[in-house]
Amino acid sequence: MKKLVFILTAVFTLTASQFVSAQKTIVDVAVDNEDFSTLVTALKAADLVSALQGDGPFTVFAPNNAAFGKVDSETLGMLLKPENKDALAGILTYHVISGKLAAADVVAALKEGNGSVTLETLNGQSITVMQKDGKIWIKDQKGNYSEIIATDVMGSNGVIHVIDTVVMPE
Repeated sequence: MKKLVFILTAVFTLTASQFVSAQKTIVDVAVDNEDFSTLVTALKAADLVSALQGDGPFTVFAPNNAAFGKVDSETLGMLLKPENKDALAGILTYHVISGKLAAADVVAALKEGNGSVTLETLNGQSITVMQKDGKIWIKDQKGNYSEIIATDVMGSNGVIHVIDTVVMPE
């Protein structure tokens, strides 16, 4: 009997933990991952946390800390100031697409678009996702590239794809 109770408890605990994890929004997932600490700081400074905790679904091309490390520290510091909240929000929403595009969806769109697809971001501008040298890249409107280095980090309201460089709108 004790063995049965133990097994049922283990199954219930495992099921409950998966349910809790499935309820985490993309913001919660980012907060729980220390490699997104700069992104989380920027989302807070731009007052975008509650928006990205909404129903979505969203696809976020999320720069990791190393990507933010490529941005001049003076520029990044300036963007995080309250008076530059709108500019920062414009940059961050340039990394977000309405709808949930898992890696398989991106690959399918690339096949359909002969290796390239243009997506509209939440800030109203577009980014180009392309296949180049056997990798998937994002090209911003200034012609800069960012490699997608990890895919399909799932949240309850969307998906995160990790990128290695901050992309910039015009």
